[in-house]
Amino acid sequence: MLRFNEVIEKLKDIISESKLGGKVFDKDVAQALHIPQATFATMKKRNSIPYEEILEFCALKKISVNWLFFDQAVDMLKAETEKFFHIRYFADIRASAGGGADVFNESYEMITIDTKIMHTIAGTGDGDLEAIHIDGESMEPTLKDGSIVFVDRSKTIIDKEGIFIASTTAGLFIKRIRQRADGMIELISDNKNYAPEVLSPEEVAIVGKVVGNIESV
Repeated sequence: MLRFNEVIEKLKDIISESKLGGKVFDKDVAQALHIPQATFATMKKRNSIPYEEILEFCALKKISVNWLFFDQAVDMLKAETEKFFHIRYFADIRASAGGGADVFNESYEMITIDTKIMHTIAGTGDGDLEAIHIDGESMEPTLKDGSIVFVDRSKTIIDKEGIFIASTTAGLFIKRIRQRADGMIELISDNKNYAPEVLSPEEVAIVGKVVGNIESV
């Protein structure tokens, strides 16, 4: 089992390389991860690792997630490809749970994640996955505002169950999607304060199916 302190000590070593004069403390790690100190202290007490913030930190610093969590060197991972998984992380893209968001672009970071983590988070270590953020609260309580979702781009067929990323003329949306008997497409929010939207098939393109998520703090 991963321990909070083990991961944080590695982060301190990374931060110390760019910090002049002095030891790196928990408050420095909290600041680097953009987590309030009180929240960070609570997470440490509960051994609750802030995966979302660490993923963003690693993407920004171009650090191997596998090294951070499992002491696995990138060269070793390349020699044992079945043990790691590549994900395109679109840090600047937001799939809107409310109003439309930006469409996918070519600006992304490639992150490497151990398949054990992916099976824990998304129930899979296979497929063509991408990671993006959620803006808005229309999918709460299922998906919280600010969370990171993992999208399987190979799954573009609307089925009876599941949450999808849809590209529309108004932008990207993350919704439960249903095709009605008359062919029209319903974009359904889990938050009952938001009414379903109905669009024609020509106005909707399924980007992929959401297979997992990491909640924001």
